[in-house]
Amino acid sequence: MEAEIIGYVLAILIGISLGLVGSGGSILTLPILVYLMGVEPVLATAYSLFIVGVTSFVGGIKNAFLRRIDFRSVIIFGLPSVLAVYFSRAFLLPLIPDVLFRIDSLVFTKSMGLMVLFAIVMILASVSMLSPKKKYQENEDTEIRYNYPMILLEGIVVGVLTGLVGAGGGFLVIPALVLLAKMPIKLAIGTSLFIIAIKSILGFIGDLQNYSEIIDWKLLLIFSFLSVLGIFVGVFLSRKIDGTCLKSIFGWFVLVMGVYIFIKELFL
Repeated sequence: MEAEIIGYVLAILIGISLGLVGSGGSILTLPILVYLMGVEPVLATAYSLFIVGVTSFVGGIKNAFLRRIDFRSVIIFGLPSVLAVYFSRAFLLPLIPDVLFRIDSLVFTKSMGLMVLFAIVMILASVSMLSPKKKYQENEDTEIRYNYPMILLEGIVVGVLTGLVGAGGGFLVIPALVLLAKMPIKLAIGTSLFIIAIKSILGFIGDLQNYSEIIDWKLLLIFSFLSVLGIFVGVFLSRKIDGTCLKSIFGWFVLVMGVYIFIKELFL
């Protein structure tokens, strides 16, 4: 019971992180669902899609009113990403066997594989958040230029990642928009939330045919509601707090969590 209460409290932190830095929501969601709420890892990836999708959508609407969304980028990046999510959830994930391989007494299962993959994603995310962002544009009047082939490719990669581990991929979307479209960072954060929302929600809808009978809607809706409350706090704080400093602190937290999950799944 204590673990569940902690999990619900941390749900607010998921929303705050999305509102402040446009990423990190799914990085927290999956481990909270698995280790605190007791959700089976494969099912937890579906839950994560719903929670991150709904929370990001609310944040995206909030940023739309603030004129922090470039809808052209949502289409260019989002369309291949959505198709990749659908392909991954509908075809790629079911093809992965329940037991990947055995080494003596070690049985490496599908669930373990997803958690290890997610740990690697967390570590990569932390590197992205901790690395200097000197190239990030801060001028709101900067002209946006689109590198279409690279944006399409990045959209596919992020979509596959979302489909496999339920990660929204904001840590990949934001640098792609900033570096490939020369987009100001605040505009990239708002645009990222909208992209994450669309592909995550559609990915979850695709999962309903497989998990509709076993989904704990009470847990899912309460968790999502608390995350939505958090994103309102995050968007408000984004006007008051230096996001660079916060992102650095969050990056170290993600790094520690990623290393912990990696060690736990393989050695504990």
